Amino acid sequence: QVELVESGGGSVQAGGSLRLSCAASGRTFANNAMGWFRQGPGKEREFVARINWSGIYTNYADSEKGRFTISRDNTKNTVYLQMNSLKPEDTAVYYCAAASTSWVTDRTSHWDYWGQGTQVTVSS
Repeated sequence: QVELVESGGGSVQAGGSLRLSCAASGRTFANNAMGWFRQGPGKEREFVARINWSGIYTNYADSEKGRFTISRDNTKNTVYLQMNSLKPEDTAVYYCAAASTSWVTDRTSHWDYWGQGTQVTVSS
């Protein structure tokens, strides 16, 4: 059974940092794109960042560019999201996702596996 488990969420003040981790089990995702999405209160789930199978290619939502960094360790079947300069509007449940292909669009419907999410709360 495939499982994605996020960790590292929590509460921080504006300007702080958090590092999210997503550990995959049940199969290897070393050849698959992985990504992060988030869903704020009363909002739809939105794209945050994605990384291709090798880690060479990354892509971010405009609001996260320069503040967030996605990375992966295929030996650990794990993807990370380093979040710096956090803002109150970053408050959301953050979800890890994996695709069935080596690269995929940023549309939520194109991702095949999802974690349960981890809460990130940023206070002003």
